[in-house]
Amino acid sequence: MFATNLTFGFTCGFWVPYAEARPGQGMSIGSRGHRTWQIPTPTRTSPHITAPIERSMMPRVPPSTVHFSNPMRFTPPQSRVPYQNRHPFLTGFVGGFLGAGLFGLLSGHGLVGGLHGFLSFIGFLIQIGLVVVLIMWLIKRFRLKTNTFTVPQQRGTISQITAADYQSFQKILMDIQTAWNQQDIPAMQHMATPEMVAYFREQLSTLTREGLRNIVSDVRFLQGDLSEAWVENGTTYATVAMRYSLVDLTTDVLGQVVHGSSTHPTTVTEVWTFVRPSNQSQWFLSALQQTR
Repeated sequence: MFATNLTFGFTCGFWVPYAEARPGQGMSIGSRGHRTWQIPTPTRTSPHITAPIERSMMPRVPPSTVHFSNPMRFTPPQSRVPYQNRHPFLTGFVGGFLGAGLFGLLSGHGLVGGLHGFLSFIGFLIQIGLVVVLIMWLIKRFRLKTNTFTVPQQRGTISQITAADYQSFQKILMDIQTAWNQQDIPAMQHMATPEMVAYFREQLSTLTREGLRNIVSDVRFLQGDLSEAWVENGTTYATVAMRYSLVDLTTDVLGQVVHGSSTHPTTVTEVWTFVRPSNQSQWFLSALQQTR
């Protein structure tokens, strides 16, 4: 089951004709809002690269200058670069300032107007303190400039996903398989976006036109976890990795087995994206992607 700590309870390659005739047929299809053309974040269930979307009604947009490798944790690109590499001017300025002060002290002129001995040393410490304060202020100001980034509004914010949401994801997974098996397009319209329903209808029509029928049975949810969740223009998106097993059998018009097995289940790992409109409490399948 889906765990409440953002983990819940598939492995397959990319599309092979009829060998993967379940819903989606081993393709990566659908839309993920403005993240459609981005690769979802890996998870424990799907630790490897997810296949990019192959078909979508979402137009391609130029990639953002800000890249979120993990939407839960974002580290500015230059936050780990040593200070001296970030601003050589400040490094040279401060180094020259201290060097000149030390030279003055050693030459007997000191750092506070030529005082000697102990007073000169005290003055030297005071001046070092002032320089440190100046450096800290400059570093803080420079960091604010270099690490400021603008996230486009459509990229959205992190959304909290509850245990009830995970149960909904699991139920949609199971119900989609049932509707596919029965070729029940009206049922799919209640749990998937119009775009996804159009793809499923097209795939079922192709099988029928070629004299084939795909039968899925014994579907068992095994494991899953959250990849990304965000709010975009008032609409909530959740991308989850799910592993499940099923019997995936394709037959011809005479009932002869063309691909698959009626007795040996296969285990599949896919990444599903669900969408919840702002004026509804129900989730809908909006994208389906394969994993390596």
